Amino acid sequence: MQSSRASYGFTLIEILVAILIFSLIASASTAVLYNVIQASEQSKASIERLQMLQRTMTTIERDLLQAVNRPPRIDGVDDNSIVFRGGLGVMNSTHDGVSFVRNGWQNPMWRLPRSNMQGVAYRLSDEQVLERLHTTFVDNDSGVEPKIRPLLTGVTDLNIEFMRAKNARNEIVWDETYTENSVPKGVAVEITTKDFGLIRREFALLDPPVIVPTSKVNGSSNNAPSEQNSPEASQGGSQ
Repeated sequence: MQSSRASYGFTLIEILVAILIFSLIASASTAVLYNVIQASEQSKASIERLQMLQRTMTTIERDLLQAVNRPPRIDGVDDNSIVFRGGLGVMNSTHDGVSFVRNGWQNPMWRLPRSNMQGVAYRLSDEQVLERLHTTFVDNDSGVEPKIRPLLTGVTDLNIEFMRAKNARNEIVWDETYTENSVPKGVAVEITTKDFGLIRREFALLDPPVIVPTSKVNGSSNNAPSEQNSPEASQGGSQ
């Protein structure tokens, strides 16, 4: 009696079908992995943009809430009485801009040769970047350029409004320009970006005391001692 031997090999067709199946699985897995990576990168970019926006709004809020009625010395001129300036083209902004003096710039134990006040400004550049400008000294000599800090990119519009007082019907009136010797009652900031759209924040400002700059001594501003001893110098804020 002759016994038969069984064959345990694979045919060529079976091998090709197996390769095809594994190729389809690999292609599908690659597509899924690529989509996951893309979603992760987009999520990371969105979180970074949101954090940038939050830091920008926090910086603006900190500066505005510490605005004081203190006129800066512009280009070494002492007779400047404007303490708060805002409107179209202020500080060479392509849209609205604003400039004022804020208190609360930390200078522990007066170790740094500067005041605890700071001249600040906000503007929109030609590259659609919202910028914060500041000076080391409130009273600058002629030709001193401010330091520029980019805050938020991709800003297509910057609109700033100013509240003077309520009208006869007890309604809040917002003005598009402001050039006065006192801080406004409130400031509304509208920032428009492509990803976030229009964002509006309104800030109510208190009536700060009037701080008169002292005269210059030996070519530099001598206002540090008077500001240090004033009660306003001890009020909050960080750099």
